[in-house]
Amino acid sequence: MPDDGPTKDAAEGPARGGRTSAAGTALEKSMRILEAVAAPGGPHRLTDVVAAAAVPKSSAFRILASLTEQGFVRPESGSRYGVGPRLRGLSALVSAGEPHSIGRILGELREAVGQTVHLALHSGETLTYIRKLESDQPFQTASRVGMRMPLHSTAIGKSILAHLPEEEVRALIASAGLPRRTPRTLTAPKALLAELEAVRARGFAVDDEENEPTIRCIGAAILGPGGCPIGGVSVTTVTFLVSREEIEAYAPALRAATEALAPLL
Repeated sequence: MPDDGPTKDAAEGPARGGRTSAAGTALEKSMRILEAVAAPGGPHRLTDVVAAAAVPKSSAFRILASLTEQGFVRPESGSRYGVGPRLRGLSALVSAGEPHSIGRILGELREAVGQTVHLALHSGETLTYIRKLESDQPFQTASRVGMRMPLHSTAIGKSILAHLPEEEVRALIASAGLPRRTPRTLTAPKALLAELEAVRARGFAVDDEENEPTIRCIGAAILGPGGCPIGGVSVTTVTFLVSREEIEAYAPALRAATEALAPLL
């Protein structure tokens, strides 16, 4: 049996005095597991999480499965677990009032470009918007905080895919497909892989009406430890007001924002 699989642990005794085991209540164990997963140096192996949280392996495995389903934990390759988008979102809310907060960085970007700004985190086959700052332009986009979006048809999504290993990208394509969102959506794997190569070369991605008609976006990835993409930022415009050349001119300000956000996420 693999070392990191679920096992029946004799340390788990029957419930006593309102406690699920000698390791503490279910809530206490869940909080310690979250702390262990969020510790520096992640993603962490299940065995390391078990040791750090002092929770029996069978309990830890079940709790991690639940936290993964809820988006607080993200499973990684090699039976490892990292911080999920909902936990990162909570961190963003907690730090909102700090001088160099996420909100301040996004606000400065919006002021610099005069357009709507989104912050999204990567979770499996999709990305999830966790912040949105509307522009003062006479239009509003349909996006909202909490909305999940595909990776292949969005600027943030393509910037994330561009920083993933090709075998992982191919696995995501095989699992989620490349559904057509508009007539301009890239639906052929070969075309998408070629686009991702161009994204890596220029340092940003463009969604040119690929996800929604009349909407044009530029996006860049936020990179975590080891260059792993944890999310991204986009600037969103409408095609009848901002040309592709004009939106690409936002790239330096966009990249500066993603670099400033990386340590906060």
